[in-house]
Amino acid sequence: MKKIVSLTLICFFSIFSAHAENKKVGLVLSGGGALGFAHIGAIQALEEHGILPNVISGSSMGAIVGVLYAEGLQPVEMLQIIKDEKLYRKSRLLKVKPSTDSKLGIYSHIAARNLLTQLIPHNSFDSLPKEFYACVTNLDKSKWEIISTGNQLKEFVIASAAIPGVFEAEIINGTTYIDGGTLNNLPTQAIRHKCDVVIGVDVMPITYQKANKTVDVLFQALRAAQHQNSLEGRKQCDYLIESYAVNEYNEFDFEAYLEIYKYGYSAMKSYISKHPEMLKQCK
Repeated sequence: MKKIVSLTLICFFSIFSAHAENKKVGLVLSGGGALGFAHIGAIQALEEHGILPNVISGSSMGAIVGVLYAEGLQPVEMLQIIKDEKLYRKSRLLKVKPSTDSKLGIYSHIAARNLLTQLIPHNSFDSLPKEFYACVTNLDKSKWEIISTGNQLKEFVIASAAIPGVFEAEIINGTTYIDGGTLNNLPTQAIRHKCDVVIGVDVMPITYQKANKTVDVLFQALRAAQHQNSLEGRKQCDYLIESYAVNEYNEFDFEAYLEIYKYGYSAMKSYISKHPEMLKQCK
């Protein structure tokens, strides 16, 4: 009888331990241009609390930060790269395309291509240490898509960040792709069914600020549209963290990367302190 009880207990604890070890924690990162630097701070705060997401989904800047994290780069490394490579300078990021090139955007992706080539030695979704899902907009079919496998990792990450009318659209396998945030800025749908817990970070929450200038009208119109296409993704998150750097900075304030990073870090720390149950559920 004792042997039966012992075997039963061993089986129970083995199953429990296996479940704990295999718990999948998802992290969804929204688009937002320079506001996406807040994602780095949010990840830093998560790791400091022992929360280590192993399934990542992102749109636009969220896809860029997400793929670097999925490859194994730590937040402190990302910050150092931004500083060393001067990726906070618009002159480094916004390279006007030669007039002889195709006219699918004003600026080229050379900075993003160089960065991904430098930091990721392969070009395969399946070779990443963490599961990664990139959201892109298929312009030919007017719908958003999730790419998570295959050997065109960098092409799809770049496509995910191809802000329409700003950066050139990406032609991949004969299809035209642009910024994933155009139609789905918080792609929780990609990983909801794969994870035990999903944490979302939205760096473009709605703020209802009054427009005072033409440029304010443009930014607020774009943000309103992206907020609307994020509603389903926001609803599917177990925990949703909002960074309000958007109240002070805009999508092209790359030089404020450190201040925006701090917004994300503070937002995540504050959220965890108010939701301590998050620590138990994510470990």
